[in-house]
Amino acid sequence: MDITIHGTFLPHDDPDASLAFYRDTLGFEVRNDVGYGGMRWITVGPADQPGTSIVLEPPAADPGITDDERRTILEMMAKGSYARITLATADLDGTFARLQASDAEVVQEPTAQPYGVRDCAVRDPAGNLIRINELR
Repeated sequence: MDITIHGTFLPHDDPDASLAFYRDTLGFEVRNDVGYGGMRWITVGPADQPGTSIVLEPPAADPGITDDERRTILEMMAKGSYARITLATADLDGTFARLQASDAEVVQEPTAQPYGVRDCAVRDPAGNLIRINELR
């Protein structure tokens, strides 16, 4: 079986701020930017990994979500507990310095974890938790 991760979705509540974070701070390329009905879906990803993408989407855009569910999602986003992603880099300290210089919300400075990885954590403009592992 040959299966790859093609894409994942993260919510955004400010498309321009999210675009600036993922494009300008993390250095991802923009692969698509689609607007519909006052909403925007922005697809980004690492330039050297054209088969793997992150789609930044309006929260709770699914028409099957109830108003109560939509409120819960927005409340969880505000607390930073709705979505997360783990990225990896060979230069954790350099990446963290770039994130810190961008005024990203730092959750954890680079730390050697007791379970064997060294990582850091920040939040993107929508409150999504971004953990970055150091490749060894």
